[in-house]
Amino acid sequence: MSSPTIATAVPADAPLSEAEVRSLREDFPILQTEVNGHPLVYLDSGATSQRPLAVLDAEREFLTTLNSAVHRGAHTIAAEATEVFEDARAAVARFVGADDDQLVWTSNATEAINLVAYAFSNATAGRGGAAAERFRLGDGDEIVTTEMEHHANLIPWQELAARTGATLRVIPLDDDGALRPGDIETHITDRTKIVAVTHVSNVLGVVNPVEQLIAAARRVGALVLLDACQSAPHLPLDVKKLDVDFAVLSGHKMLGPTGIGALYGRRELLAAMPPFLTGGSMITTVTTTRAEYLPPPQRFEAGTQRVSQAVALAAAVRYLEDVGMPRIAAHEAQLGRRLVDGLSAIDGVRVLGAGIDLPRVGLASFDIPGIHSHDVGQFLDDRGIAVRVGHHCAQPLHRRLGVTSSTRASTYLYSTDAEVDAFLDGVAATIDFFLGGVAAGTDFPGVRS
Repeated sequence: MSSPTIATAVPADAPLSEAEVRSLREDFPILQTEVNGHPLVYLDSGATSQRPLAVLDAEREFLTTLNSAVHRGAHTIAAEATEVFEDARAAVARFVGADDDQLVWTSNATEAINLVAYAFSNATAGRGGAAAERFRLGDGDEIVTTEMEHHANLIPWQELAARTGATLRVIPLDDDGALRPGDIETHITDRTKIVAVTHVSNVLGVVNPVEQLIAAARRVGALVLLDACQSAPHLPLDVKKLDVDFAVLSGHKMLGPTGIGALYGRRELLAAMPPFLTGGSMITTVTTTRAEYLPPPQRFEAGTQRVSQAVALAAAVRYLEDVGMPRIAAHEAQLGRRLVDGLSAIDGVRVLGAGIDLPRVGLASFDIPGIHSHDVGQFLDDRGIAVRVGHHCAQPLHRRLGVTSSTRASTYLYSTDAEVDAFLDGVAATIDFFLGGVAAGTDFPGVRS
């Protein structure tokens, strides 16, 4: 597997150069393709990123040389596969600043959040004994999240509140979509048991003031879960320095495969949590009436694991480390500002969260009154430009901002200024087509009758 070609004699936090990005793009075969007769402009990395050859090759090499059941077989390739599998865990843990026994493999970030929520639920039902006392909820206890969360970091807490009798409190947003310091302080109280918040909004692209949320939680003894799905791929992340109790990430958003994510948890918390999924591979002793469980992380990894996916995700984080996360963050900050400034300069476009004065990643969502987001997306797709349309699994945030859906463009380390400019030209052309008095008889497949 080859490493990306990146200059070394530059500052560690310097944005990627145009030449470096062009070189990186050679590692991504899909970026060399055409869509509808146009070069592909892929601006949907916030949903699913593309995979470099190093990641594709790593998974294929494992499958063609070591494919076997880990932690079970006594034969040679099973032992070697187990070693590679655990090396992958250590690599991903290091990438987020954790120890390898603090990282639990999951199918995705959604499962990781549900794992934590169900541990609270199982503890409330009496599982886990005295060690799980801090996870038990009841009347008067509160779970706190925000109005901007992805549904994956909202619905599990709604369900947990319904099962336990706890109250779910949602920190509101201001008119721009930002969290207000006063609302953070008033919503996190001595009744709060857990605060679950996104690090980077998947709609607004802003990096939230999580340090303030964490500090407020610490003052009242509450636990903190960080949704790092949109930060781990794009920013340097150290979960220990942030002082969070749990963090979740998703492989397919960070150059890795689908079907794998991870949960970081403090060692003492994972050791005290009742398991979520039960069955084989997570036990020590089983009788017909009871079972004893392995220590974490294995106690949360029931059944056959996602072995080749873990190997591929480890290759993805090594690729990102070779490029340099500070450099990726600087590159995307430039692209994010180019997106917001460019969209804001187009008459008729409303950029969601444009007025929020916070750092941002390379992501922007917008609304064009009078044009449905699906029509915008179809018009851009006709030009080979791939974007996301809809509510992006964040209906409460869209409702707060007064829109039912939006169009989202999201970049990554392989995105270029030229692609952003092609997208901006496409948005302007969309407005001209739908609202600018297009000649009668002009036909476009995206127009709804």
